[in-house]
Amino acid sequence: MAARDSLGRFPQIHDPLHLALRHQLEHRRDVLAEAAAMARGEQYLHLIHEVDAALDRLEGGSYGICERCHESVEAEQVLINPLVRFCLDHLGPKEQEALERDLELAAQIQTRLLPKADFCCDGWQVAYHYKPYGVVSGDYCDLIIGQDKELYFIVGDVTGKGVAASMLMSNLNAIFRALVPLGLPLAELMGRANRIFTESTLPTQFATMICGRTNAEGALELCNAGHVPALLVNQTGVHRVDSQGLPIGLFSEQKFTTSAYEIEAGSSLVLFSDGVSEARKSDEDYGYERIAEAVVKSAGGTPAEIVGNCVRDLEAYMGSAPVFDDQTIMVVQRSI
Repeated sequence: MAARDSLGRFPQIHDPLHLALRHQLEHRRDVLAEAAAMARGEQYLHLIHEVDAALDRLEGGSYGICERCHESVEAEQVLINPLVRFCLDHLGPKEQEALERDLELAAQIQTRLLPKADFCCDGWQVAYHYKPYGVVSGDYCDLIIGQDKELYFIVGDVTGKGVAASMLMSNLNAIFRALVPLGLPLAELMGRANRIFTESTLPTQFATMICGRTNAEGALELCNAGHVPALLVNQTGVHRVDSQGLPIGLFSEQKFTTSAYEIEAGSSLVLFSDGVSEARKSDEDYGYERIAEAVVKSAGGTPAEIVGNCVRDLEAYMGSAPVFDDQTIMVVQRSI
């Protein structure tokens, strides 16, 4: 979410986020007014009053400030409930219980959105590791079979953490699963996904992403949209595949480019989120070199073995140091 001022308040008047929040609240008020006119229910009138109060707080500069401790309400709480008035520490017992139930349900839903742990498709094998920082994750990890049996693989990272990021992750899941069956060229697929995602997010939200497509003959096409580099591992060594463009969600009409590769049997592509490469201990990142070393030590192994070795190496490096981000590792390997 966008930065607040020194007092923790949201930007005011002409700031894009301020305008987006006001538009969202005003739209909800219009919907409630229509419902109230038709049903004449007290619940609608109460909600209209809550929306009016939120608009007053927005214009007065106190929107997003807890009414009890006067500290900033968690940004993800504001995204989930634009009428929120209290931070998590000052919710009542009933609200706390309801929130815990919602988080547990959100985690279950997100887990069901993940692909099979060990995946095979026309000469390709895939394995991955997916570890949320909290209850839910903002990392996007997916495997989709196209209309001509191509394998699409995606690793992405939505800005932020927690529930708000997980909602956007679910949005990406729906977008790509709707678009892949259309059989679009990969660059066009990314362009359409970007337009849809841009139109459904706030101005400060975006996602970095690597999306790839393979076929049974060993062809691989890859688009890296502002994501951390992938690692291509073949007989000649480990090669970085750097970003080719901007993240999705910044500009609705931005263009994307792709790179093509011919992958030999036994070669692998290793993708990960920055929660892995930027995992930090004693002011030093885990880094690409350590990831590459862990992959090389697993040379000749299955994707599951490579992923497992990478995870063990990362955990050994971190030791008891705290983790502050979601972590995803995916290995796509040509098996024949």
